[in-house]
Amino acid sequence: MSDVPKRPQFRNIHVTQIVGYRLPLAGVISILHRVSGAFLFLMLPFLLYLLEQSLLSESSFGYLQGIVSAWYIKLVILALSWSYLHHFCAGIRHLVMDMHIGIEKDSARHSAVIVLSASLTLTALVALKLFGVF
Repeated sequence: MSDVPKRPQFRNIHVTQIVGYRLPLAGVISILHRVSGAFLFLMLPFLLYLLEQSLLSESSFGYLQGIVSAWYIKLVILALSWSYLHHFCAGIRHLVMDMHIGIEKDSARHSAVIVLSASLTLTALVALKLFGVF
């Protein structure tokens, strides 16, 4: 009995240990999916208000167009674009996993890499267009 190796005990982590805890990439993508969804949900009333104001008249559209030309507003638009694109790509990943496709550890990690690279690539294209490169 004495030569039996002791089994590791896994316990819940404490709040102070969260900083040192390293999530796998699939976990990070899942959390980012939730964060991007919450960000889009919270910004929805503001975006609908801007849409309403832009459709009122040509002068209000021109006024909002002038506001959007500021670089810091473009960064907010870029954050919204990333949020939408990441949420869309991760949502497709979750729908595919709901059909029991790619739920193994290696394929889940691979799909997480695909989601992250696709959302960042599409966001880079939006940034290039937004800042006038093409």
